[in-house]
Amino acid sequence: MSHWIIAPVILPALVGAAIMLFMRNDLLLQRVFSLASTLALTAIAAALLWAATLHPPEVYFLGNWPAPFGIVLVLDRLSALMVMLTALLAVAIQLYAIGSDWDARGRHFHALFQFQLMGISGAFLTGDAFNLFVFFEVLLIASYGLMIHGGGKDRLRAGVQYVAFNLVGSSLFLFALATIYAVTGTLNIADLAVKAQTLPEGDDALFRVAAVMLMLVFAVKGALVPLQFWLPATYANAPGPVAALFAVMTKIGAYAAIRFGVMVIPPSTPATGTLIADLMMPAAIATLIIGAIGVLGASTLGRLAAFAAIASMGTAFIAISAFTPAATAAALYYIVHSTLAGAALFLIADLVADRRAHDRLDQALPPIQNSGLIAGLFMASAIATAGMPPLSGFFGKLLVMDALRDQAALVWSVILITSLVVILGFARAGSTLFWKAHAAAPLEGPRHEPQGLAFTATFGLLAGLVALTVFAGPVMAWMEATALSLHDPAAYIAANQLPQVK
Repeated sequence: MSHWIIAPVILPALVGAAIMLFMRNDLLLQRVFSLASTLALTAIAAALLWAATLHPPEVYFLGNWPAPFGIVLVLDRLSALMVMLTALLAVAIQLYAIGSDWDARGRHFHALFQFQLMGISGAFLTGDAFNLFVFFEVLLIASYGLMIHGGGKDRLRAGVQYVAFNLVGSSLFLFALATIYAVTGTLNIADLAVKAQTLPEGDDALFRVAAVMLMLVFAVKGALVPLQFWLPATYANAPGPVAALFAVMTKIGAYAAIRFGVMVIPPSTPATGTLIADLMMPAAIATLIIGAIGVLGASTLGRLAAFAAIASMGTAFIAISAFTPAATAAALYYIVHSTLAGAALFLIADLVADRRAHDRLDQALPPIQNSGLIAGLFMASAIATAGMPPLSGFFGKLLVMDALRDQAALVWSVILITSLVVILGFARAGSTLFWKAHAAAPLEGPRHEPQGLAFTATFGLLAGLVALTVFAGPVMAWMEATALSLHDPAAYIAANQLPQVK
C-alpha cells in the first residue's frame, strides 16, 4: 500500500496542472476531468482508510531518504480519516459548483480546486513539520484564488484580509520551526516525539516558547480566540462552494493541534507540562461563547454560518485541550460532524442568496423559489449544527461533555448555554427567511432552472450526518481505537524506523 500513500497529493496536482495548461478554455472538459479526479481521490482515500484500519502506520520515504533526514508521508488512522473526509466533502462541493454553475463565474475554478485538494491532503499526510508549513502555503495560495472567484469589491477586500492574517501566521510558523530545529535538530514529527521527552534542562525554556508559538499557528488556522477575526468576513464573502470547502480547512488547525499535542508535546512532556492545555482550554471556551453570540446577532445568513463554524471549532478545541484518549475520540467524532454540517449550511446559504440576490436577516421579504425544500434543508442543518437530537451534533456534544466530566461545572454549563443561544439564533434566522416571508406574496427574484445536482449535493452532506448518527456506535469505537493509537505513538515512531524512548 505504501506507493499509494502519495497518490492523494500527486493526483490533484497533476490534474490541476493539466486543466490549467490544456483545458482552460473548455469548461465541460474541466468539469469531466476534475470530477473524475475527485472521484478517483475518494476511491484511493477509501482504500487508504481500510489499510490504515487493518495495519499499523505506514511511511512513504520520498527519494528513498530515511527519516528524519528525508521527506516522509505517513499513513495512520488519523491521516486516513481526514483525507477520506476531505475527499467526500470535495465530491459534494464539486457537484454543487457544477449544478449551480458557480464554476462558470470565474476562470480556473477547477484547477484551483484540485490544487486546494493537493494542499489539504498533503497537510494531513505529511510526517514532517516543515512540509506541514509547505502544504499550508499551497493551501493559502489556492484558497485565495478560490476566495476571490467571481470577483467583487467585498470579496477582494475579505480575500486580502484573509491572506494578510494567514501570512502573519505563516511567519510565526517559520519562527517556531526554526526554534524547534535549533533545540532538537529535527523537524520529523516522529523524531520530535522521541527527542521532546529527553531534552537537556537548559533547552526546556526555548522549546516551551517554540511549542507555544506552534500552537498559536494552529490557533490561527483553527480560528481560535483571539485569532478568529479573519474567519467571519472571509467565509461570509466567499462563494458558497468555496466557503463549504473552507469548512475542512479550519479542521487542519485542529488536526495539527491533535497530532502535535498528543504526540510531541503531551502533558507528560517535561519541557511543556500542562502549559498547552492550560492555555488552550480558556481560549476554546471563549471561542465557543463568541461563536454562539455571533450566531444570535448575525445580520446575514453567510455570517451566521461563519460564526457557527467558529462555535464548532470552540467545541472541538475544548475536547482537544483535555489531551486524553476519551476526549480525543470525542473531538474526532465532532470534527467529522461539524465539517459536514458546516459545509451543508454554507451551501444552503448560497441557495438562499442565489434566489434573493442577498441573504440578509434583518428584514422579512417575499418567499423564494423552492422555499419549502430549502427551509427543510435549513432546519435539518440547524438541528445538526446546534447539537439538538436526533442528529449527530447532539451525540458529538454529549461525547465531549462525557469526556470532560471532571470539569463538568464549567464545560457543561458553557456547552449547554451556548447551544441554547445557537438554537435561538437559528430560530430567528429561519423565521425571518421562511416563515415571515410567507406573509408577502409573490416570489421575489428570477425563476431558476432546476438545480437537481446542487440539491443532491446538499442532501448528500445531510445524509452523511444521518449516517454518522445511525452508526454512531461503530464510528465511536473506531475513533476510540484511533485516539488510543495517537496517545501511544510507539507504532508511529517505529514506522519511521526511529529508535524509541525507553
